[in-house]
Amino acid sequence: MGAQVRIWLERVLCGITGVMGIVTIFYRSWIEALFGWDPDHGNGSVEWLIILGLLAVSAVFYSLSRAEVRRIRQARI
Repeated sequence: MGAQVRIWLERVLCGITGVMGIVTIFYRSWIEALFGWDPDHGNGSVEWLIILGLLAVSAVFYSLSRAEVRRIRQARI
């Protein structure tokens, strides 16, 4: 896979996971609505774990993308 494709993919995944994390902040019951399953019985702890997980994954994808861009720039110099 080429570097440009990797950067593009990492940025898209960063955006998707970031948006999902932010949406989950405002619409926490999407798990119950989508799957009909209430893992935390209404106390919201699973939703907060999902929010933290999605935002952490988003940060990882962002960091990977930035590192790839830096490697490309250093290789050109």
